[in-house]
Amino acid sequence: MKKLLALVAAGALLASSVTPAFAQTSSTLDKISQSGTLVIGTRTGSPPFAYVNSQNQWVGFSIDLVEELIKPALEKKLGKPIKVERKESAPPTRIPLLSSSAVDLIAETMTDTRTRRESVDFSLTFFVTGAQFIVKKGSKVRSIKDIDGKRIAAQQGSTNARIIREKAPKAQLREFPDQPAAFQALIQGQVEAYTNDGIQLAGLKAKAANPALWEIVGDFYSYEPYGMAMRKNDSDFRGVVNAALMDGIENGKYFELYDKWFGAKGELPYPMSAAVRTFMLYQVVPK
Repeated sequence: MKKLLALVAAGALLASSVTPAFAQTSSTLDKISQSGTLVIGTRTGSPPFAYVNSQNQWVGFSIDLVEELIKPALEKKLGKPIKVERKESAPPTRIPLLSSSAVDLIAETMTDTRTRRESVDFSLTFFVTGAQFIVKKGSKVRSIKDIDGKRIAAQQGSTNARIIREKAPKAQLREFPDQPAAFQALIQGQVEAYTNDGIQLAGLKAKAANPALWEIVGDFYSYEPYGMAMRKNDSDFRGVVNAALMDGIENGKYFELYDKWFGAKGELPYPMSAAVRTFMLYQVVPK
């Protein structure tokens, strides 16, 4: 685990520090400065990272990272106040939203992968989890070894769906546009398991009408480092985002926000392991 986290950290630092060969004709910082708005793509149904709560407020850990770390850093850089506008994104839409300039930053549960780096740039990693399954209690599905011939739900365009196709080609993979639709299919018996990152499944179970009916099973069959995605070759904007996240990790604000959402009294208790804390600190480049 420690070796894996070190490799992930090294990759994230490399991705965040490489200077692009070509600069965009219109930078994201210019766009934000002119409009006075940072537009983020985020989720409506992925608690506790980004979701609409019972008060109809759009909230979550990744949104707080933007509001409390990245927004102030951008305001300092631009010398003016800005606001944050939220737009819904999902695995099939988030890269097109970035490419079309409909959003400036994806701030949700997007895994930093080598393939995706061909289309977008990523910030440093702000969360690490792994893929598992949620099933009805008593299900015979206990791990990825048990899904041959089984109907398995995943989100369209997710890394989980891709890995299931590669590692369990005999499974009957059914892809859904978002997490609520996939879970609803499980509730209705259309599928026998839903696969997603373990932390997302934990949030889904906690918000379910009857959490005791469901259980999360299996060791991680993949590791998922979450990063914030942005348009390629915009090193100035990426630099501000990374510096804001590093400052938050260094001064402790990141860990306060983590505790708000994942601590003992948080929305979804999920204590940070010593290995993950070390990994997060490892990403901070000394000033």
